[in-house]
Amino acid sequence: MKRPETAVLHYTSPPVVGGVEAVIQAHAQAFIEAGYPITIIAGRGEQTALPSGTDFVRIPEMDSQYQQVLQANMVLERGQVPPSFADLVNRLREALTSVLDPFDNVIVHNVLTKHFNLSLTAALHYLLDTGTIHRCIAWCHDFTWTSPHSRPKVHPGYPWDLLRTYRPDVTYVVVSQRRQRALATLLGCPPERIHVIYNGVNPRALLGLSDEGYVLATRLGLLDSDLILLMPVRVTQAKNIECALRVVAALKARGCRPKLVVTGPPDPHEEQSMAYFQSLRALRRQLGVEEEMHFVFESGTDPDQALTIDARVVGDLFRVSDLVFMPSHREGFGMPVLEAGLLGVPVMCTDVPAAEEIGGTNVILLKAYDDPVHVADQILAWARQSPVHRLRRQVRQDYTWHAIFHQYIKPLLESQEGA
Repeated sequence: MKRPETAVLHYTSPPVVGGVEAVIQAHAQAFIEAGYPITIIAGRGEQTALPSGTDFVRIPEMDSQYQQVLQANMVLERGQVPPSFADLVNRLREALTSVLDPFDNVIVHNVLTKHFNLSLTAALHYLLDTGTIHRCIAWCHDFTWTSPHSRPKVHPGYPWDLLRTYRPDVTYVVVSQRRQRALATLLGCPPERIHVIYNGVNPRALLGLSDEGYVLATRLGLLDSDLILLMPVRVTQAKNIECALRVVAALKARGCRPKLVVTGPPDPHEEQSMAYFQSLRALRRQLGVEEEMHFVFESGTDPDQALTIDARVVGDLFRVSDLVFMPSHREGFGMPVLEAGLLGVPVMCTDVPAAEEIGGTNVILLKAYDDPVHVADQILAWARQSPVHRLRRQVRQDYTWHAIFHQYIKPLLESQEGA
């Protein structure tokens, strides 16, 4: 099925710096990654500043800083309509008519509720009246009529009243429930006619992930999980990986969706190491946690080709993870305890030197022979009690731009509401 063509319209776009421009940039990236065509239409901006694959159309009169717009605004703020206003509206109508007609959806950021370019607001109302805009989604971040700072700049009558005019042929979006209530009051419409779509975050950028680290985390489905356990160790019997597998199985049995990642490889030249690795794979199958437990060693694009990662990618996995888990029988020192400490990742481990002598009460201690079910219960208790973990999990599952696009924006693009 052909995916809808979408135009995103605002006064300016990247590289112009601003909150709305940052949202437009994030939306464009999410559209492109999902394979949805997108075109940014703005009065100022550059295509090179947008994600690769984004189309860009510049119409200078759309810019709130366009000279004639600035001159008109000075008069409009005094409650007068300048003689040049109608000419500006007509120029924008003509410029936008041929540009917008091909699009299935036109997402308009702030222009229908902010006063920065009222000639553009009026032109869009005309294009809605004539059906040139097939489906309009008004993304309303701010409202001039309810802003203490901006309210003195608008006056009763045309064109200012356009900023508080409800249109049933427009789909309205706001960024919070508080804004939903405020806009519903302003427009005099039921709150349920206004969609709430929150802003999001880019985990790749925010966590500073390398290309390789981000691809690996995505391939393993880490960001969608409830709990990410990291074992930054090699595959040796001293690491007690079989205990970790049983803990993961117990977590899964309790309704949790965990991920366990072992970063290091077995020694392919050491028969005992490879035999231990194969026994762990068999145990993983037996416990039914093949989707929950991953050896990086076997997590490349080619299952027959061993994957090894460097310290940079291991660092990526530390930053993605919720808990460093080390049920080791023995460690010479336990360096991951210090690494996790510096990166702010909680640690649950046996009393290895780094934990006992340095970590002290700042790590969660366990015994290598502890019942895996009991350990799983300890982990779940920690997860429930940690507000940091609860918020982190909620954000990565529901408030990344990827999640927001697929859960909220994509259904809106394909809906017939307001069409």
